[in-house]
Amino acid sequence: MMDTAARARITLWWSLFLFLGLSFAQTAAEGEAGTLKVGAVLNMRSLLGKMSRTSILMAMEDFYAVHRDYATKLVLHIRDSNGGGNIQAASAAIDLLENHHVQAIIGPEKSAEATFVSDIGNNSQVPVISFTATNPALSSANVPYFLRATLSDAAQVNSIAALIKAFGWREVVPIYEDTDYGRGIVPYLVDALQEFGASMPYRSVIAQSASSDQVEQELYKLMTMQTRVYIVHMLPTTGSILFKRAKEIGMMTEAYVWILTDGIANVVNSLSPSVLDAMDGALGVRFHVPRSKELDDFTARWNKRYRQDYPDDSLSQLSIYSLWGYDAVWALAQAAAKVRMTSPTFQKQKYRKNSTCVGTLGVSTVGPKLLDAILQCKFRGLSGDFDLRNRQLQFSTFQIINVVRRESKEIGYWTAKQGIFRNLNQDVSAHTYLNPMPDLNPVVWPGQTHIVPKGWQIPTNRKKLRVGVRTSGYPEFMKVQRDPVTNAITATGYAIDVFEEAIKKLPYAVPYEYVSFDALGVNYGSYNDFVYQVPLGVYDAAIGDITIRHNRTSYADFTLPYTESGVAMIVPVKDDTNKNTWIFLKPLTGDLWFASIAFLIYTGIVIWLLERRIRNAELTGSFFHQLGTAIYFSFFADRERVESILARLVVVVWVFVLLVITSSYTANLSSMLTVQKLQPTETDVHELLKRGEYVGYRTSSYVRELLEQLGFERSKIRAYTNPDDFADALDKGSKNGGIAAAIHEVPYIKLFLAKHCKGYTMVGPIYKSEGFGFAFPKRSPVVDDFSRAILKITEGDAIIQIEKKWIGDEHACKNDETIISPSSLDFKSFLGLFLVTGVASTSALLITLVMFLYKNKHKMGINIGRDQVQRGHGTELVTKRIQERAADSDILRRMIQMTTPARKR
Repeated sequence: MMDTAARARITLWWSLFLFLGLSFAQTAAEGEAGTLKVGAVLNMRSLLGKMSRTSILMAMEDFYAVHRDYATKLVLHIRDSNGGGNIQAASAAIDLLENHHVQAIIGPEKSAEATFVSDIGNNSQVPVISFTATNPALSSANVPYFLRATLSDAAQVNSIAALIKAFGWREVVPIYEDTDYGRGIVPYLVDALQEFGASMPYRSVIAQSASSDQVEQELYKLMTMQTRVYIVHMLPTTGSILFKRAKEIGMMTEAYVWILTDGIANVVNSLSPSVLDAMDGALGVRFHVPRSKELDDFTARWNKRYRQDYPDDSLSQLSIYSLWGYDAVWALAQAAAKVRMTSPTFQKQKYRKNSTCVGTLGVSTVGPKLLDAILQCKFRGLSGDFDLRNRQLQFSTFQIINVVRRESKEIGYWTAKQGIFRNLNQDVSAHTYLNPMPDLNPVVWPGQTHIVPKGWQIPTNRKKLRVGVRTSGYPEFMKVQRDPVTNAITATGYAIDVFEEAIKKLPYAVPYEYVSFDALGVNYGSYNDFVYQVPLGVYDAAIGDITIRHNRTSYADFTLPYTESGVAMIVPVKDDTNKNTWIFLKPLTGDLWFASIAFLIYTGIVIWLLERRIRNAELTGSFFHQLGTAIYFSFFADRERVESILARLVVVVWVFVLLVITSSYTANLSSMLTVQKLQPTETDVHELLKRGEYVGYRTSSYVRELLEQLGFERSKIRAYTNPDDFADALDKGSKNGGIAAAIHEVPYIKLFLAKHCKGYTMVGPIYKSEGFGFAFPKRSPVVDDFSRAILKITEGDAIIQIEKKWIGDEHACKNDETIISPSSLDFKSFLGLFLVTGVASTSALLITLVMFLYKNKHKMGINIGRDQVQRGHGTELVTKRIQERAADSDILRRMIQMTTPARKR
């Protein structure tokens, strides 16, 4: 048997052998998994393709220079699509998969190419990472193996729309190339602009293969339109042609606004000087890249490397796409190291009849793991935070630039949370928003001007502004005539003067011509028909006595109203004075009559009590005779009859109250008997409806619809053409073939009362409306300018002079307002006086009662004592007391007779 030492040596040798075996096996495995083949499909004929190639190669070198201990390394295979389009890019991808068995593909450049390549990669379960395909329609929801290491074009539309709103532009025209890249942004841009209150009256689509002459032809077409704000969404090649031609034909002047999407804005510093000169003054939005020392160092190295690789393109500068390509390679290298793949292979798919070469490609065995590892990568790259968890980068901050003198000048930033602001380190919450202009650094617009373009312009080579006019039922508002010789249209009236005055106040010249509604053969049509000619394109504007109504705003935009608003009634007036037998009762209301009589009786009772206490000789006889005498004292008291001081005080206060009431009564009665009081015969439209009265309206007016909505039967509504017809119908009355009231708009009523001053008045308004305004096409840029001009007119003396010219002096007629008759006096008007006399009478009564109780206090004590004596001494004392009282009474009677004056005896 082996000893213990021998066994220990054997065990040690076996352990060492096993350890070495495992080490060799692991080394062999790692040697097999030491490389991961990656393909890149680039267009080496394009500027972006060349820049991307330099960035990708430098990313490979930099990553493994930092991570030397990583066992798995990427092996790059680059294929040039040569700008051959979708088929060439797809062929390059198939070659990489079939011949080189790549486990990931970087690129291609264009969105349409990426669509084809991503389908191939998805079929083979090979991740496709594109840092230049920005079409929002290319979604990883349908192609899960497609990763967008860049921003979708949809991410920038809100920043563009916010810029449009900030400068107050109402309409914009997108200019984009007819490719998947160009068309993809349009639906998102439309939604964003609508949310911010702007619209697209036209879309300019330019073919990718369009020649310079074809681009120029499209630009000339844009010059014939009003809109002067353009959003350019193109690749740099097509965009360069566009701006050069725009510069040549005079579209880079102070009247135009050019906004660049990130397709050009991201590489603007790499464009040629001639292109930068052509786009001088343009604005642009692009992804903001935070500054860092690492970025500065890389930029310097990249510029040096690019000049070495492409000495003929020495003007090119590092772009965000190059940074995204750089970070995408780093993410792929990190994911490859995490997966630790062993012998990555492709499994052949099952054979399918009539399948293409794509269908015969194998399926990657490590593709799913590699995809998950890429999605989990999150780091701080040269472009900022790099995170593909949502299968595309998430935007944070956009930079707003201004192309000035061949450079991109930073003028501000935009974020979804804070909107537009000037500097990254400023306190955006402290912004007051009182300044209507956006918080940006000064902008140099095309033409080297600092004045913000208004965004639209009447083309000089366009026909005059066609202004629709029609004769009104009131010619003072508008009258249209046609010259029989020249066939020229002339228009006069209140509305014409306001329109022509507004034209003068516009900050620009607007040539115009009047077009009569008669020419359509429907001059007697409704005003709805007249306004509807604007959206039909018959007129560029419709002016006149057009009421701004809700249903009309659905197909036309209106200026601010230039007249008063509302619908009221015209009714006859009558003298409301009722000089009948009982008119003397009307100056006082019933409650005041009742209060006066009640206080009169109360005052008489108080005087009677006060005088009765001192035994006034006038207060003799029955109770009612005495009370009547006391009330008489209230009217005709003198010092001889009223003997008590307190009673005299009560009488003085009451006489003062009575004097005020009688004076007011006399004045009010005199007014009722002498002043003519004109009152409307009708005051409530609902009373007319209840009684079934006839009402009138002007022919072709919307008031008929209003009356029907109120409940009037059609048979009770009568139409009239001119003011004289209204006057005749009102004079006849509802029961004699006329009307009880004319329902009219306030501007017309003022004109009616100016002509028919006597006998009519206005009641209301009974219904609100917005007054008269001018109609323009929806979203017309001139509406705001016309509205501001109308405000200047209505706030100044101009509107007063126009009204005097066509309507007359509104203060000349005395019946234009309802004359309010003097009202009866009520109890509340004299409440203070009644309170004074009531307090005085009650106080006097209380004082008298207190004095009486005080004086009789001693006598009451004597009487109580005597009663006790009577109860103690029996009937004898009672008899003696009766005799004494009889004697006292006889003595008291004699004293009264002696003190009474001789004339009263």
